[in-house]
Amino acid sequence: MQNNGINNVDDLLVARARSGDRDAFEELTRKYYDSSLKLALYLLRNREEAEDEVQNAYSKAFQNIHLFREEAKFSTWITRIVLNCCLMRMRKLKRVRVRPIEDTMPGEETITALQLTDERPSPEDSLGRTQILSRLQYEMRRIPPLLRNVLELRDLKELPMPEVAEQLGISVPAAKSRLLRARQELRNRMEKHCGRLGPATLVA
Repeated sequence: MQNNGINNVDDLLVARARSGDRDAFEELTRKYYDSSLKLALYLLRNREEAEDEVQNAYSKAFQNIHLFREEAKFSTWITRIVLNCCLMRMRKLKRVRVRPIEDTMPGEETITALQLTDERPSPEDSLGRTQILSRLQYEMRRIPPLLRNVLELRDLKELPMPEVAEQLGISVPAAKSRLLRARQELRNRMEKHCGRLGPATLVA
């Protein structure tokens, strides 16, 4: 049963947040933070940067909560903001920073950001999580099984590297090396979707 358009817990929390209730927004943050961080980690491959952008996204969301459309889901809205922040971060990394291979941490791949040209920060114009994940899943299915298996075990099932190595029947260093190759293969496949429209190309 609807009550002035508010028909679930998220709607109630959003309504309170729009009136300036920080506690309500913090409750929304606690509810969706983990999934937002997981998405940011998948895109940025660096925990510190991912955490920064998730914090940035939630700060922007609170500042612009009045722009939230009541017919939309808050989870979809915040995901789009997180995506937009991450994509903007990737664009900046491509432009201002080159990270030498020797500076990467063990088990972490060198950053190769997507070519992005759309600088508009509007969350309403950014990509939806479902659309991005659909592209990722499509390209993952096209990756050779040798590389796809390690991606599925580590990035989808989130198994620790020793367990990944055990299931693959190889050493941990070999599993890490294969994971880097797999991630780079997936990144290369995703880059081809970014053309003249920048991030918008991914959902064209």
